[in-house]
Amino acid sequence: MSRLYIAEKPSLGRAIAAVLPRPHKNNNGYIEVGNGDIVTWCIGHLLEQVEPDAYNERYKKWNLNDLPIIPEKWQLIPRKAAKQQLAVIKKLAKSASEIVHAGDPDREGQLLVDEVIDYAKLPTTKKKTALRLLISDLNPAAVKKALSSMRSNHDFVPLSVSALARSRADWLYGMNMTRAYTLLGQKGGYRGVLSVGRVQTPILGLVVRRDDEIANFIPKPFYDVFALIPYAEQEIQARWLPSKACEPYQDEEGRILSRQLCENVVSRIKGQAAEVTESERKETKQAAPLPYSLSALQIDAAKRYGMSAADVLSICQSLYEKHKVITYPRSDSRYLPNDHFKQAGEVCGAIANTDNSLSNAVSGANTALKSKAWNDKKVDAHHAIIPTPKAVNPQSLSSSEAKIYQLVARQYLMQFYPAAIYAEAKLVFTIANGQFVAKGRQLMDAGWRVLLGRDDKGDDNDLADKVPPLTKGTVLTCRDGVIKDKMTEPPKAFTEATLLQAMTGIARFVSDPSLKKILRDTDGLGTEATRAGILEILFKRQLLHRQGKTIHATEAGRGLIYALPNEATYPDMTAHWEHQLQDMADKKYAYQPFMGALEVQITALMEKVKVSDIPQSLRDLKSPEWSKGGAKRRYSKKTTSAKSSSNTAGKTTRKRKLKEK
Repeated sequence: MSRLYIAEKPSLGRAIAAVLPRPHKNNNGYIEVGNGDIVTWCIGHLLEQVEPDAYNERYKKWNLNDLPIIPEKWQLIPRKAAKQQLAVIKKLAKSASEIVHAGDPDREGQLLVDEVIDYAKLPTTKKKTALRLLISDLNPAAVKKALSSMRSNHDFVPLSVSALARSRADWLYGMNMTRAYTLLGQKGGYRGVLSVGRVQTPILGLVVRRDDEIANFIPKPFYDVFALIPYAEQEIQARWLPSKACEPYQDEEGRILSRQLCENVVSRIKGQAAEVTESERKETKQAAPLPYSLSALQIDAAKRYGMSAADVLSICQSLYEKHKVITYPRSDSRYLPNDHFKQAGEVCGAIANTDNSLSNAVSGANTALKSKAWNDKKVDAHHAIIPTPKAVNPQSLSSSEAKIYQLVARQYLMQFYPAAIYAEAKLVFTIANGQFVAKGRQLMDAGWRVLLGRDDKGDDNDLADKVPPLTKGTVLTCRDGVIKDKMTEPPKAFTEATLLQAMTGIARFVSDPSLKKILRDTDGLGTEATRAGILEILFKRQLLHRQGKTIHATEAGRGLIYALPNEATYPDMTAHWEHQLQDMADKKYAYQPFMGALEVQITALMEKVKVSDIPQSLRDLKSPEWSKGGAKRRYSKKTTSAKSSSNTAGKTTRKRKLKEK
């Protein structure tokens, strides 16, 4: 009787074997341990979707009349580089008495190993009795603990089905739309692949629309009015709050556009009584921010160090797999299981030894404090990214690794600091029947904010001067009014950080109000594991480009967005998909209705393309030149040899996982 552990990557396989009985025997593609059990591993995805010509030879040539391509029976084939390892796993799986699925604790990790188990064509009983091992920390103590709390792999079938639906849907949508619009582009003279994906294209759309807003922006003047109210030896400045009657003179953001109206207000309030009609003073607390999810970490690293999302993910993988100093990085969670709380002392000790600059921060941490981060109800397969109890010599980390470790460690330490405390005050004056407000806020106790150091911009510390302690009913005199002339400013161009923020907070860009409500606290564009790769695809395919820190669409990127139907360029569709896929993972929605509706949608899109003229935006586009080793490679007119470009997210994840050995 032997048990076979199938890990997602060799590093995870070695971590599992390390805590199993010795002696160990290293073989080609697996490790045999002392009690006869065997640990083997995938190398990322061992199987991949076939190209369209595997379904029909004629699909080798791209032809509008062949679209849509919808497989009747989906096929996977072994990756060329993975055939040998796949054969090893298949043979071991057939002889093992029990299978343990040890894929990464996410949707993609679940599917990756399930695909291999299915490919091995094991008896139904063996598949049904397979166990699921969930590991988010590669250190021995954490691996041992995970081994003692395995679950039935059958519990995770919905997660696998959700990942499968995502993979096939991305193939269907990306393959058909890319072929259709590349062929339209060719008719207009463009010699490149115009790739379309249900995630990458709405991201491109966000950038194109932002670029257009900036290019077409016309600055407009607007005005603020302040009442100047002397008190003791100071002067209170209270801002005018326009009444409902002033709405015709305001823009959609409430800014006053009429200077004449403001001049009228100033003339009315000069020398008039200013009565305090509201007086409020209170103390507010600001809790520490939660530990990082991958996106939150990528956003902070982009803001602070200018690091790309792809670089941050790569560094995190190294800190997780090579150094074992942080937990599983591809996490969308910012919460921690209650069980982790008792490790706080060990983790803090490891931080002090791994990053000397955080020694004082560790000394000031109170590990008896329990922030809202510890919440079992908000933790599923994986939790927030935090340091592990393992310490390493600071010299063993590269400069970039040290920076990312410090961000993760500092965010963790914040959980053991008290809330920041502010004093807030507000006075509302009534002057000549108009309302004027003076507000102030002052940091009284920094709490967790002491860990921000120089990065903390702080708050105004002149609360008493701005908002003196006046009681309701106090009557002062308005000396005068002042008008501040301002100009509207264009929106800022996207940067790596703000584009990632847009992808995670996609509800702001969704036009359907019901979908906006559903998405506000849940889904984003793409997943934690794929966002970085999707951005890189858009850069590589020359649809986006960088100008210093800002990100802009290229001419081809703009042309593609203008040519596509609106539903392909806005996040609504993909956000709706993500919601359905999550419902599938939660057993609230089924595979068949999702795929059926998608096939109908794609068929309708292809019919539209077939009867449409060449979009103006795809005429006379400058074709890209691709250089490799100094030689320029041009796309052939027929594009028959161009590899099909299905989405995007799935393939990027798979290629990246393949490299992570």
